[in-house]
Amino acid sequence: MNKRSAAITAVGGYVPETKLTNFDLEKMVDTNDEWIRTRTGIEERRILKEPGKASSDMAVPAIQEILRKKNLAPTDIDCIICATVTPDMVFPATANIIADKLGATNAWGFDMSAACSGFLYAVTTGAMFIESGRYKNVIVVGVDKMSAIIDYTDRATCIIFGDGAGAILLQPTEEEVGIKDSILRSDGSGRQYLHMKAGGSLKPATVETVMAKEHYAYQEGQAVFKFAVKGMADVSAELLERNNLTADDIAWLVPHQANLRIIDATANRMGLPKEKVMINIQKYGNTTAATLPLCLWDWEKQLKKGDNIVLAAFGGGFTWGATWVKWAYDSE
Repeated sequence: MNKRSAAITAVGGYVPETKLTNFDLEKMVDTNDEWIRTRTGIEERRILKEPGKASSDMAVPAIQEILRKKNLAPTDIDCIICATVTPDMVFPATANIIADKLGATNAWGFDMSAACSGFLYAVTTGAMFIESGRYKNVIVVGVDKMSAIIDYTDRATCIIFGDGAGAILLQPTEEEVGIKDSILRSDGSGRQYLHMKAGGSLKPATVETVMAKEHYAYQEGQAVFKFAVKGMADVSAELLERNNLTADDIAWLVPHQANLRIIDATANRMGLPKEKVMINIQKYGNTTAATLPLCLWDWEKQLKKGDNIVLAAFGGGFTWGATWVKWAYDSE
């Protein structure tokens, strides 16, 4: 009897209609289009501007796309894992809100907070639920409304982040496809370089924390860049070595879309040419937990059954990792 694996069998995505271009940012903060493009690779990002809309409102249409593609009812979903650092509220879990809005009354779910590595962590977790034999339809969604926690007078962060959602369906298979291996890492000593200063139990919200703008994302760019280049590149190379894979074996690198220079460094370390690297940072910016599934969504039609794909991410905290996936289907 073949070993049961978890295969990605469908992808869905959603980005808001409103675009925030580099030229728009020039009018808001001391920066310019050329500076942003040369340092990050970003040209525009999407912003969820409608009042009363939250992360769950982007996750729901991404998941509904999957249900349409697979001819599934919301009640067929067993579990929803939502990777996010911008939950609708501190509690209940955004996964529960998503399930309610979908009508997924048979699903249980939870949120996973690992910053930009959240989707990667959630994929590994979801795969284990499938491999256990307990569940048949597990949704993993990465979603962030970063505009909700960005100070648009802080040029260190406002140029980088955007809003969006991407989701995958994990289902069991006994074929030689699916989630094959992961290396996941974290180092909490890096928290000082990328975090939100207030709003947690350490420093609850007060008039003073709001006035001091401590409920926005804070980043020390240089330190994060240095760690990210090494972390993402090292773990991706380690994953190949551990599985006796070479650059020739890899069809696609799916890197976290934080910065074009970090992406290039990871590809170079793996010996991959640019043609094998998924890049959409120019369109969406850094959507945190949504970047990896949004890449899969954009490239789905180019993916072929049996393709070896490496997902790689690095996030605040620090969190990082890489996952080897053997693609399970040809797109229609």
